[in-house]
Parts: sequence; structure tokens; C-alpha cells
Amino acid sequence: MIALIKGKVVANNGALLVVLTNGGVGYKIAVNPARAESWPVGSETEILTHLIVREDTQDLYGFANESERRLFLYFLSVSGVGPKTALHLLSLGTVEEITDAIARNDAVYLTKVSGIGRKTAEKIVVELKDKISGVGHFASGIDSHGNILGDVVDGLVTLGYTQAQAREAVKNIDPKGKTSERLLREALQLIK
Repeated sequence: MIALIKGKVVANNGALLVVLTNGGVGYKIAVNPARAESWPVGSETEILTHLIVREDTQDLYGFANESERRLFLYFLSVSGVGPKTALHLLSLGTVEEITDAIARNDAVYLTKVSGIGRKTAEKIVVELKDKISGVGHFASGIDSHGNILGDVVDGLVTLGYTQAQAREAVKNIDPKGKTSERLLREALQLIK
């Protein structure tokens, strides 16, 4: 298994890198499109990788850190989620934001990725919620109120705020004993 590549980035098209090692071998590595700028052409880099071997191909997937790679592997453990989809799921935000969304049962957040429908997103949430506690920050204590917080995020988006703004506002709210209307008012105060 190829777990790390160290060398010079000789090509970066926003989704694929080519890293030339000191031994003269160039590796093509698929990366999270949202993080591709982290590896500019000409820079020396170390990139964590995961090799997927299939009957007709061997593909390398690259990650900025270990928690990204672990979350990618968790996504792959869900039936129906392939490596390209898992990589695009990582582009939704930071590992903490993604794991927080899963902790909140926010399947809508995951449907922003092409190829992830409501059923698949719900399946990801159900299968990974208990598994990902060691990945990144993982918000504990939100689980029983996840549906209400997901509704608040949806309400903020409906009002014209971005998903990122809505998720950031919801992170700072204590949902215990509050209605979704009250939580929405609190979130609006935090955004403004």
C-alpha cells in the first residue's frame, strides 16, 4: 500500500496532481477539489495517500491530513459510495464541519454533492454517526437534537443565508429545551 508520496508537484489541474519523486517516478493523485490549491505546481510536498486497486486500474487518492484520510475511508465503508464520491464529500467543508453535520443527522448537507441523493445521505448518516467519533472534532451532545438543528439550517438557507453561514450559526446554539422557532431566532441574532 502506498501511504505517503514525497516529491515535487509538477502538475495540478484542480482535481489531479502529478507528484515527481526523487527517484524519478511521477504519481497521479486524485485530491479533494476544495483543497487542490494547497499543492501549487513547483512546490515540494508530502501527501498522505490511499491506494485503491481494481481489476483494471490502480488509483491514488491524496489528503492534506490523517483525519481527512480516515473520513474518506469511513465514506468508502458505506455501500454505494465510491472513491470519487467520497472525495467530493470531503469538499463540503472541513472534517469538523462534515462530522458535525453527520452528528446533527443533517443529511441535507451531504446531498450538496452530485450523486448523493436523500436516501444515500441518510444511509451515510445512519452508518457513520457512531463510527466517526474519533475523526476530527465531532460534536457530541447534539445527537438528540440533530433534526431540529437541521431544520434551523434549512430555515436559514431558505432566508437567503449560505450553508456555511447557517452551519456556523447553529454550531454556537444550545438546543436543549428550545423550539425550532426559538433556535431560528437565536441563529439569526448570531448571523447579524
